[in-house]
Amino acid sequence: MPSLPRIRRSRGRTLPEHDVRRPRPAEVESAGLTWVNLNRPDEESATELAARFGWHALDVEDVLSKRQRPKIDEYPDYLFVVLHFPFYDSSVQRLNAAELDIFLGPDYLVTLPNVELLPVTRLFSRARDDERLREDLFAKGSGRLLYEVLDDLFDYCFPILDKIGHKLDSIEDEMFEGRSDEVVRDISNVKQEIISYRKIIKPQRATLRVLERHVERFLPEALELYFDDIVDATERIWDLLDNYKEVVEALEDTNESVISHRQNDVLRLLTVFAAVLLPVTFVASIFGMNVDYPGEGTAAGFWVILAAMLTMIGGLVAFFRYKRWL
Repeated sequence: MPSLPRIRRSRGRTLPEHDVRRPRPAEVESAGLTWVNLNRPDEESATELAARFGWHALDVEDVLSKRQRPKIDEYPDYLFVVLHFPFYDSSVQRLNAAELDIFLGPDYLVTLPNVELLPVTRLFSRARDDERLREDLFAKGSGRLLYEVLDDLFDYCFPILDKIGHKLDSIEDEMFEGRSDEVVRDISNVKQEIISYRKIIKPQRATLRVLERHVERFLPEALELYFDDIVDATERIWDLLDNYKEVVEALEDTNESVISHRQNDVLRLLTVFAAVLLPVTFVASIFGMNVDYPGEGTAAGFWVILAAMLTMIGGLVAFFRYKRWL
């Protein structure tokens, strides 16, 4: 019995341990305040940060979990906050939720998004590169810095809502241009985006109200009203989503009505054809029987029968038009 061929494996170069790359936290410091930002933290990076800042082990587990609900855990020395924000997932071509884990202490802010959030990355890059901006952001404490991060994130939410609103306007225009069958798919996609967005925002509204109360100890007294602006932004987003939900449901009903009316027009036309041809068929069946009738076998008989059929067709069509069925 022949032996199976051996698989030849190329001997690749084994990378030394220090060449294995893992995400490293980016860090910027000013006025005694440190901001650490790390996208997609792994277990080793999260553990190192926990040892450095003194976080609870359960918080590290929450950071590494696949999906955590929005919440706030308060500790004597810091706050642990989990928030969700919408982002477009190109792998599935749908709107999805990005999780942002936040650790807020008296002299530090750590942001750990599970996917890259462009507003956070851009603000961090600006703070790192612009010394004047960094001093302005960091001089008023970690609570004010957190407000700036959240403010940029919620500002980023409104363009996504504007895109949804533009899609709804486009659907309304296409609906009456004879493309109602194609509009069904567009309505389904927009409806899915609205549902996904609502699933992100709905559980977060109560969390932000709680955050507004707990973050006060990291804010100067003059800045306590800042987080009320974040709550207001969330309520505006929720109101827009409610409006879009009503609009897309109304568009769906309207599109179904348009399709139904067009089907009724087709059925009405087919019914008219059947009603017009029915008496003609009746006459043709009578004179098609194997019996003698006046004028049988003559050209004059044929023309008389044909004229009678055409007269019946014309009379029925005129009657239908008189009744406005055509």
